[in-house]
Amino acid sequence: MPTFKITVAYDGTDFVGWQRQASGVSVQSLLEDALRELDGRDVAVASAGRTDAGVHALGQVAGFSLARSIEADAVLRALNARLPDSVRVLAADDAADTFHPRFDARAKRYRYRIWNGMIGSPFERRYAWHIQERLDVEAMDAAARMVEGRHDFAAFQGSGGATRTTVREIFVSRIADCGLGIGPAPESVIESAIRDPKSAILVYEVTGTGFLRHMVRAIAGTLVEVGRGRHRPEWIADVIASADRAAAGPTAPAHGLFLVAVDY
Repeated sequence: MPTFKITVAYDGTDFVGWQRQASGVSVQSLLEDALRELDGRDVAVASAGRTDAGVHALGQVAGFSLARSIEADAVLRALNARLPDSVRVLAADDAADTFHPRFDARAKRYRYRIWNGMIGSPFERRYAWHIQERLDVEAMDAAARMVEGRHDFAAFQGSGGATRTTVREIFVSRIADCGLGIGPAPESVIESAIRDPKSAILVYEVTGTGFLRHMVRAIAGTLVEVGRGRHRPEWIADVIASADRAAAGPTAPAHGLFLVAVDY
């Protein structure tokens, strides 16, 4: 049975999330339905992570095995022919039969996008959190950098999360330049927090070994509290030390979050 690794991009607006649910359309269900038609049997699709309802992906990774003999490029074409335009398979590769997209992953990169301007953009309303008041980007970046390192992130775990440990390691946590599109940001951009006055887009980039339920959105909401001037950047260290979700800021809306890439 050939095993495949695929990279998937999707607009999560109209989905109940990645995982198949009892009701509603999920990305997993669309892929499994397409593979059932292709392979003539039920095919289980595993992913690198379960994005929530409304969350988008630029580079979700999934894996599965088929009973029929078929080339990877044919799998890519067959899936895209059967999927809606809001879900695209960007790449399909042969993988070892032991490959697991979640357990083999070494790091994941997420992006949270904020439209920081008095008037929201009709073209960004599905892909960015609109905040009217001017945010202090430098303060937010200083706070974001305090997230880097190995910490207990219980203060940023959403309710309903079940995990053996809430300790995670974050490699990069930065506020990027404004003016970025939805595509991947140049690595050099992550080093700067200088605003582009012609744009209202503010981007939070975070890379780590793994993330708790709603963790990135909780961090983003907490950084916005700093940006609004309600707390100093050093407050983030106190929030982390508290291990108390009530000590952190609100959970940012799902539609501003993107799973950018998974590293192996």
